[in-house]
Amino acid sequence: MSRKKATTGSGKGHQFGGNWTTQKLDLVAEYLVNYMTALKNTPFKKGYIDAFAGTGYRTQRESARGLSSQSLLFPDLAKAEPQDLLDGSAVRALKTIPHFNSYVFIERSAARCEQLEELRLQFPDLATAIQIRQGEANLEIQALCSKNWTSHRAVLFLDPYGMQVEWKTIEAIAKTKAIDLWLLFPLGIGVNRLLTKSGGIPQSWRKRLDLLLGRDDWYEEFYRVESSPTLFGNPEDKIIKATTDTIGRYFIQRLKTVFAGVADEPKVLLNSSRCPLYLLCFAVGNPKGANVALKIANHLLKKVT
Repeated sequence: MSRKKATTGSGKGHQFGGNWTTQKLDLVAEYLVNYMTALKNTPFKKGYIDAFAGTGYRTQRESARGLSSQSLLFPDLAKAEPQDLLDGSAVRALKTIPHFNSYVFIERSAARCEQLEELRLQFPDLATAIQIRQGEANLEIQALCSKNWTSHRAVLFLDPYGMQVEWKTIEAIAKTKAIDLWLLFPLGIGVNRLLTKSGGIPQSWRKRLDLLLGRDDWYEEFYRVESSPTLFGNPEDKIIKATTDTIGRYFIQRLKTVFAGVADEPKVLLNSSRCPLYLLCFAVGNPKGANVALKIANHLLKKVT
């Protein structure tokens, strides 16, 4: 397992485990460069939006960054690697050349918003282009998406800790027809852990899955009943739970119902034990730019890193 040390201008840094965090950030950062290069001669105002922006840097391990056990659903996951996924995305966006016209960093924690404010000092030439919004990511994104996007284009990095994202937020992003979305879908860290082997799922978990997937037919998609004969001649019903592949395909099809284009093969992010944590998914909102955007994203997603 490779390890890197991330440092900032203030001398902060930390050791973090697993090359999948770097893999994800490298991929999105490379897309940003390609995106800005492709759109540099267009009249649109180009923006970068980072939900769950953290501190801007990968500088610390926190216990799920202050999230409650209800928010994560599985408190044990707070002690593992996923909390380091997001740090660093804001800084990478600010270093992208050509520069974006605006940067919106969304973070719920007041303390981390204060740390994000330091980015204005570290990137003085971009200080006036940086917006820091303290608030709940779903509400902030929906508010942004409700504005007039005719003369604007953006890349949105929707990078949740667990299952915080709601489907109505994804729909709002798609409706702008102006935003390219990179999204971490909580495959193993969330959805798969809520699908019990018995098929008996608590109502609160069902509600969380409904909010994430935008409909309630997922149960029929993720479970099936098979009958097999027994020694006594009577058939025995057995509940078969969906694989992570089935769950991933279902979500990609859901994205295709609202976006102009969706990458068919998202990147599977694995932890150090080779267990799937997330799918790094890509969707493009504008029909005119869909072919070019998908060509770039598909190339990056297929790269061996």
